[in-house]
Amino acid sequence: MSSPRVPAEPGGTAFVLGGGGVLGAAEVGMLQALIERGIRPDVVVGTSVGAINGALVAADPTPAAVDRLRTVWQELGSRGVFAGSLWARASTLVRTRTHLHPREPLRDLLVEHLPARTFAELRVPFHCVAASIERAAEHWFTDGPLVDAVLASSAVPGLLPPVEIDGEHYLDGGLVHSIPVGRAVSLGATTIYVLHVGRIDRPLRPPARPWDVGLVAFEIARRHRFAADLAALPPGVTVHVLPAGDPAPSRAGNLRYRDFSGVGDRIDRAHAAAGIHLDGRS
Repeated sequence: MSSPRVPAEPGGTAFVLGGGGVLGAAEVGMLQALIERGIRPDVVVGTSVGAINGALVAADPTPAAVDRLRTVWQELGSRGVFAGSLWARASTLVRTRTHLHPREPLRDLLVEHLPARTFAELRVPFHCVAASIERAAEHWFTDGPLVDAVLASSAVPGLLPPVEIDGEHYLDGGLVHSIPVGRAVSLGATTIYVLHVGRIDRPLRPPARPWDVGLVAFEIARRHRFAADLAALPPGVTVHVLPAGDPAPSRAGNLRYRDFSGVGDRIDRAHAAAGIHLDGRS
């Protein structure tokens, strides 16, 4: 399940899609800007919500993929993937003792919209990462059933249950690799486009409220590895970190994981900002 697949051509182009829950709608706008300019990936690397977006673009790296992703993001809200009253969520937590939402609505959405069932059916090589519970380590999925791998990569602790694959249990890939630039480098890509949710654009400050403590701690962990990957880039590798178009995303946005009301605006802002960035490259 972890055999390597490299870019189609040595020194190819990689799209790296990071995690970030509902804020991941920004990545759809970035993908639209890239595809409109004829920029296509030789390999796609994703984690968490970036695995969802990444699998869809790897299946069909054309404008049709952007249309499909817009539909997926609309349906994430309208079909209630994370729906349920406070009582229903509490009941799920009491029953399972580990999570608030069942995975079936997200699985059904992926099955409906992903035009591939296995990694081998994808038009572009795709890698997604999840966190192995038993080994306390990252695990990269590169072949086999696609939907199970994406579900494992996006199994947010406390919100969705761990995903069992071949006797091993997996949680959200953001726990081990939130913006996996290093994976793209290891695959030989020399041009890397980083699609992220906008949080790395916001300076971190000491927590001021009880709920800030965990958020700030997680941001330190996720940004530390990303910064280390950038600092360790080998000669000849160029990384383009696309802007999300949201200069000051709210900390509360990380907590309102069920609020999809701003998805369309977030996609459009990222599309405009990424387009300006790409057009301004020297």
